[in-house]
Amino acid sequence: MAEEIGRLRTIAIVGQGGTGKTQLAEAMLYTAGAITRLGRPDDGTAVMDFEPEELKHHVSINSAFHHLNWKKTEVLLGDTPGYAAFLPDSIAALAAVDAAVFVATPGSDFKVESEKLWQALAERNLPRLAFVSRLDRERSVFEAALSDLQKVLGAKAVALTIPIGQEAEFSGVVDLLQMKALIYGDSSGKPREEELPAELRERAELARTALCEAVAESEDTLLEKYLEKGSLDDDELRTALRAAVLNGTITPVLCGSGSKNFGVGPLLDAIVALLPSPGERPAVQGLNPSKGEMVERPADPQAPFSALVFKTVVDPFIGKLSIFRVFSGTVQSDAVTYNSTRETKERLGQLLRLEGKKQAPVASATAGEIAAVAKLKDTGTGDTLCDEKAPVIFTPPKRPVPLISFAIRPRTKGDEEKASLALARLVEEDPALETHRDPQTHDIILSGTGQTHIEVTVDKLKRKFNVDVELQAPKVPYKETVKGKAEAQGKYKRQSGGRGQYGDCWLRVEPLTRGGGFVFEDEVVGGVIPRQFIPSVEKGIRNTLVEGFLAGYPLVDLKVTVFDGSHHVVDSSDMAFQIAASMGLKAALDKARPVILEPIMSLEVGCPDECMGDVIGDLNSRRGKVLGVDRKGHSQVIKALVPMAEILKYAPDLRSLTSGRGTFEAQFSHYEEVPAHVGERIIKEARDAREAAKEHAHG
Repeated sequence: MAEEIGRLRTIAIVGQGGTGKTQLAEAMLYTAGAITRLGRPDDGTAVMDFEPEELKHHVSINSAFHHLNWKKTEVLLGDTPGYAAFLPDSIAALAAVDAAVFVATPGSDFKVESEKLWQALAERNLPRLAFVSRLDRERSVFEAALSDLQKVLGAKAVALTIPIGQEAEFSGVVDLLQMKALIYGDSSGKPREEELPAELRERAELARTALCEAVAESEDTLLEKYLEKGSLDDDELRTALRAAVLNGTITPVLCGSGSKNFGVGPLLDAIVALLPSPGERPAVQGLNPSKGEMVERPADPQAPFSALVFKTVVDPFIGKLSIFRVFSGTVQSDAVTYNSTRETKERLGQLLRLEGKKQAPVASATAGEIAAVAKLKDTGTGDTLCDEKAPVIFTPPKRPVPLISFAIRPRTKGDEEKASLALARLVEEDPALETHRDPQTHDIILSGTGQTHIEVTVDKLKRKFNVDVELQAPKVPYKETVKGKAEAQGKYKRQSGGRGQYGDCWLRVEPLTRGGGFVFEDEVVGGVIPRQFIPSVEKGIRNTLVEGFLAGYPLVDLKVTVFDGSHHVVDSSDMAFQIAASMGLKAALDKARPVILEPIMSLEVGCPDECMGDVIGDLNSRRGKVLGVDRKGHSQVIKALVPMAEILKYAPDLRSLTSGRGTFEAQFSHYEEVPAHVGERIIKEARDAREAAKEHAHG
């Protein structure tokens, strides 16, 4: 069993969008014979991009998985998204792998996505290789990408292969370990091995020397030997290189072209030779829920079973597909397992191995492997499955903070419930989404990591659940209150032959402290309003509070007292006193200096030093109050209070201000009175909306 685990590699292909990760994954699968044709993401034939939304946008949106065999080693491959809106899916996939291939392209600067992914790899201490792809394209200089890896990401990056020719003349690579030229004549992935041509020898020898020096510097005894002899023999070099990769001190860099399938064989060789098997990774730690202490789960097929569900896929036809990484032990198809996160038993059906869009049935899954199972009853993303006799709970991937929100409105009347249910399924599939119904505006609010993320979710709603919705900016939940104290009479009298309607009450309105809600008091004496009609007065007041006074927003933080009135023995009724109370409240509100309140958000903005002035200036222009600035790593964290209305579309603006390197988190803080000019605008907009609604109703 240990020997079998030693022949397993579970890796993720990561990198910013547009670097050709999916094309590289395709070339790896094709070179190893796992697929029979070299597909292309650009024309929709790649096995790793198969969701209609991925084909439409020509980008990877979800992590996809496949496997290949290379030199008696099984490689489980995860192709991850690289664009900012979909990075949470990539980072969640890192919880399920033992190592990574970081893909870069020459001629394009590293974006913030590369920095975030590199940081995520470092936080998990994942050994990695780098691959410089697309060397057949214009303005492709391998050394530029190598330099960026070193300077921008701080990687101890050292070439393991170097290109032969560049751009249209790119024809192969030099393997610096063997000091051989590998020349590719076609896209089969099978090169011609040749001696180094004279014009390449000096460059190759310099690169080999740089490799030997970097490896020698990773270990003191080796460095002494290298300084004495001036070289390392091949076995020493390979052994020490592997040790340096495993402990994260060196990142070997290979190069090639995924679309031409050049240089992919040496990458597969490096994955097998240099990256760790599950058994060479530190044991995973988790919480023993019964003892409340941390325990370890080594990657041993004989140990008690434990696994983390790191991804869920919702399919309207096959149902829910739970994708999990087995950390320890072995699990069989149709086994009964324990969900320790939710303290419930789950019967697993047929275990599945993921092959891009397809799944293949397997009898079991063992430590180090990624597998899937359909239609689990209670299990969601982030849950731990384990042996009930040896319970453990693993830390789930951190949920990202949503950056942008929209109100969504079904185009078909009566589809609100259907939309809510469908959204709940998509949130289960994508933890970067959040949805809720605003209790005040009654809008369904959908939040995500960016506008593209939200638009893709809308596409999925239509395709998977046949729910067609339109996006609207969410309404700001303003409220209304009063600043002064006032009294007024509400008198309702109607006579129309026979029994009439009569209700009369005097009300006093006064403000409460912010957050005080609503208080109703009865100070009526002498039975001027009979006891049975006091609840009617309160009901009339409460109904009017919901409707608002200035702009149709709920009234809060005020006390209303009924202290006098009159009644008619025959004509007084419940409805008459409700109407009288509403009239009296409106009359009192008019005299009590009514104002509009707006929600204020507590905002934390992270940005590079050089952008801090621009970000603070922008926050001031949004009526924000900067509370302070703290340093965190290489960034500044600005804390501020800003009106919600001013940051509904903050994400794209911050991205523009900081060249994509800014981040922010916002939480509700409190309500504050709006400035007079803002209040006037809100009242006018509400009035215009009411007029438009009337015209539409009569139209």
